[in-house]
Amino acid sequence: MIQLLCRFRSSLSLNKLSKLHSLAPNYLIETQKASVQKLETPAIGTDSISCGCESDKFSSVHQVFDEVPDLNVVSATTIIGRFAKQHHYEEAIYLFLRMLLLNIRPSEFTFGTVIPSSTALEDLNLGKQLHAWATKVGLQSNVFVGSAILDLYIKLSSIEEATRIFEDTHNPNVVSYTTMICGLLKRERFEDALKLFQEMPHRNVVSWNAMIGGYSQTGRNEEAVNLFIEMLTEGLVPNHSTLPCAIIAAANIAALGMGKSFHACAVKFLGKLDVFVGNSLISFYAKCGSMEDSLLVFDKLTERNIVTWNAVICGYAQNGRGEEAIEFFERMRINGIRPNGVTLLGLLWACNHTGLVEKGYSYFSQAKLEDPGMLKPEHYACMVDLLSRSGRFKEAKEFLYDLPFDPGIGFWKALLGGCQIHSNVELGEFAARRILALDPEDVSSYVMLSNALSVAGKWDNVSNIRREMKEKGMTRVPGCSWIEIKSKVHVFVTGDRNHHMNDEIYTVLRSCTEQIREFEL
Repeated sequence: MIQLLCRFRSSLSLNKLSKLHSLAPNYLIETQKASVQKLETPAIGTDSISCGCESDKFSSVHQVFDEVPDLNVVSATTIIGRFAKQHHYEEAIYLFLRMLLLNIRPSEFTFGTVIPSSTALEDLNLGKQLHAWATKVGLQSNVFVGSAILDLYIKLSSIEEATRIFEDTHNPNVVSYTTMICGLLKRERFEDALKLFQEMPHRNVVSWNAMIGGYSQTGRNEEAVNLFIEMLTEGLVPNHSTLPCAIIAAANIAALGMGKSFHACAVKFLGKLDVFVGNSLISFYAKCGSMEDSLLVFDKLTERNIVTWNAVICGYAQNGRGEEAIEFFERMRINGIRPNGVTLLGLLWACNHTGLVEKGYSYFSQAKLEDPGMLKPEHYACMVDLLSRSGRFKEAKEFLYDLPFDPGIGFWKALLGGCQIHSNVELGEFAARRILALDPEDVSSYVMLSNALSVAGKWDNVSNIRREMKEKGMTRVPGCSWIEIKSKVHVFVTGDRNHHMNDEIYTVLRSCTEQIREFEL
């Protein structure tokens, strides 16, 4: 512990110490309040505080403690907490170690304050030492301390260690459960997260948000939507954090009817829509192909940010309305909104979908000249895709060779996609070889090249590719589709026989197939 004290003392720069000089009186005032309210210890007079401000007493961190008369666990914890809240994590740790040297026994609230500082510093070794000290004084199983330790291991260590901490915590509360659930979801252990969620003795809106957000952000949109409906069924009121996750999940499965009902929930429960809910609704309607509704939401928002404008531009692009995306971008500039990388990506996407090659080139060149830091690999990849889709393969190859970095798989796939559209077999084979050199197990490149060869009528080559795929044990990713019936989304994959109405579905399918055959005859 002495070594740790020396370490943190040496890490405090003169600049930090000078900041502490100006902040110290505030900490003393907070300490005074805590002492009066909790321990009724003698208050610190304003004269002494003023004197401290005018003098040079606070030239180092430890003097903050030295200036407090009758320093005890409450006043020390209050001071440490104030440092932590102001993001002075190293100083908070240092003061905690000073507290131990002064033989002040820390409470559960002290550990609950100081352990998050080690987490914020991303110092697992320090966090483990604090954990050991909490164990030494018998507080490691306290729910307040346990939740802080759990958060440390979730963020900086393995889920197995975190699980042991969770199991060691006495009477874990909703914070403990939610922290553990977030850790499981982050590592995509969905079944474990759902099981723990169902075992929770009490669930609040935060725990529901963790589940809905975790599923939504990892592509499990159907589950996220169903969880949100279950949450409403149990009588909980969603908040400004719940609805964006649920709305985006509905957008990703194009569940227009369900998303509209979520929109109604937002109006009912929140009244005035904030910019985050509004942005999610704009994206939702755009992804469902209803740009008119998307614009209605945009026009009704009283607060807008760059994300709001980008959502409309990208919506137009996604729906193949490139000219309108460009018009909206010009409107955005007239309103004084500075574009960012997402704006440029939306514009290039819009030009790509409507064949506006020169316009796309113009936007890219302008950004390269005015703000080169805005350009990321995805912008260059979009340009390769734009040129390839329009059949301008010579320019696409030149663009690839002039890149300021080595092109990844996405670039060669963009070129291969254009070759597939225009049946450029020779260049397509070249692009496919580059893809397979980077990732020999990439199935999609085999499929794309096979499709390009089949369009060109080179069936022997197609057979060779399919044979090679079979020999390597490669299988195509099955197609997926879904349908919304009575506000419930049903998802299907190729050859799916897991649906609860499987027999009825295949009976109807056979009937349809027979009728088609009769019609052909």
